[in-house]
Formats: sequence, C-alpha cells, structure tokens
Amino acid sequence: MSLINPGFGLVIWMTLAFGILLFILAKFAWKPILASLKEREDSIDNALQAAEKARLAMEDLKLGNEKLLQEAKEERDMILKEARRLKENIMNEAREKAGVETKNMIQGAREQIISEKNAAIAEIKNTIASYSIDIAEKVLREELKDKGKQMAYAEKLLKESRLN
Repeated sequence: MSLINPGFGLVIWMTLAFGILLFILAKFAWKPILASLKEREDSIDNALQAAEKARLAMEDLKLGNEKLLQEAKEERDMILKEARRLKENIMNEAREKAGVETKNMIQGAREQIISEKNAAIAEIKNTIASYSIDIAEKVLREELKDKGKQMAYAEKLLKESRLN
C-alpha cells in the first residue's frame, strides 16, 4: 500500500527530482525544442505562402493564356476576314478582266467580220468589173455584126454570169 499512499519523503524526493528535471529541460531542451517548433512553424508558413504565390501565379498564367487564346482567336478571325475580302477582290477582278476580254474579243470579231465583209464586197466589185469588161469586149466584137444578135448575145452573157 505504500504505492497507493506515498510517504512524505517520497513526495519530496519526487518533487525535487521533477524540479531538477524541469530545470535541466528548461536550461537545455526547451530552447532547442521551441526553436525547432518555431522553425517548423515558419517553414509551414513559408510553404503556405509559396503555395499561395504559386496559386496566384497559376491564376495569372491562366488569365494570360486565356488572353492569348482570345487574341489568337481575334487574329484568326481577322485573317479569315482579310482572306475573304481578298478572295472577293480577286474574283471581282477576274470577272472584270473576263468582261473586258470578252468585249475585246467581240470587238475584234466585229472588226474582223467588217474587214472580211469589205474584202468580199471589194472582190465582188472586182469580179463584176472584170465580167463587165469581158461582156463589153465580147459585145464590141459582136456589135460589128448585127444589132439583134448583139442583144441576144448580151442577154445570154448576163444569164451565164448570174449562174456563176
């Protein structure tokens, strides 16, 4: 029962041993333990601050990426708009050029037709003149003979030249 009810001397010796232990711990152990706890607390705070900075940096990067993405989309839209405008310009220029070339071709064909028509008319005139000279020559040869024959011969020549 002495353990359940400690004696007065045991309580004093235990208090004295506890006090010495407390003094030794306070002198040598508390400062390093508190310093290590303080250091641990500081490292945890630093880690939390670094994590917060990293989170903010990630948000900034995300915003920057979204901004770059938006700018890229706007630039893409602008490039597409410019490409459509250039396509329309090229198509309009091609249409205008085709119209001008068509008009030039039609004008050239008209001029060629007129030229060929004039050449044909000139050839017909030359042929008629040649026939007229031939007829006049033949009429003059026949004129010396008989008037009736001359008229019949002229009509015959006219009929022959119409057939040709």
